[in-house]
Amino acid sequence: MKKIPERTCIVSREKLPKKELIRIVKNKELGILVDKTGKVNGRGVYIKKDMEVLNKAIKTNALGKSLETDIPEEVYSQLKDIINNGK
Repeated sequence: MKKIPERTCIVSREKLPKKELIRIVKNKELGILVDKTGKVNGRGVYIKKDMEVLNKAIKTNALGKSLETDIPEEVYSQLKDIINNGK
């Protein structure tokens, strides 16, 4: 049986399979971006694909605190698109 990699959502603190999470990366060259491949270099954090979790992350600035930087509004809109459209 193949081992399924699990990661922890920084908002809900749930351990979930990587496929159920979205990775946000802080990269020196590229800044803050949504990592759809899961392979971009840099400090990465994971958030569950759930609008309630995303809204809580926005309200509490969980991404900004974890990555120790300000999160651009376009990152939040990308996350909303991914959650709503599954892309």
